[in-house]
Amino acid sequence: VQLVESGGGLVQAGGSLRLSCVAAGNIFKINPMGWFRQAPGKERELVAVISSGDSAYYADSAEGRFTISRDNAKNTLNLQMNSLKPEDTAMYYCAASTVHSIVPVANQNEYDYWGQGTQVTVSS
Repeated sequence: VQLVESGGGLVQAGGSLRLSCVAAGNIFKINPMGWFRQAPGKERELVAVISSGDSAYYADSAEGRFTISRDNAKNTLNLQMNSLKPEDTAMYYCAASTVHSIVPVANQNEYDYWGQGTQVTVSS
């Protein structure tokens, strides 16, 4: 399975960005998917995850501002980010899991496939 992210960039605080991730390969194995991020000098953290049944779970920092969605027909995972803050600056990674779960999977150790990442920079 290959995951390719796009949509990152530089935006002013209060602005919006939409990240996309396209999956290719043995995608039939994919169930939960998610977005994680890593800022310089910090550990990678959860942003939002979604089950194969479209149930979503958000980190507190993303709740109310970000929306995760998936289009299984197009093998695409999206993250709409609104009201961006400088502290949202990070490399954002798309991830996919082969775990059979009807609920979102928050533990990043359960994710088997990772994209290369797309940089999001929010200026103040």
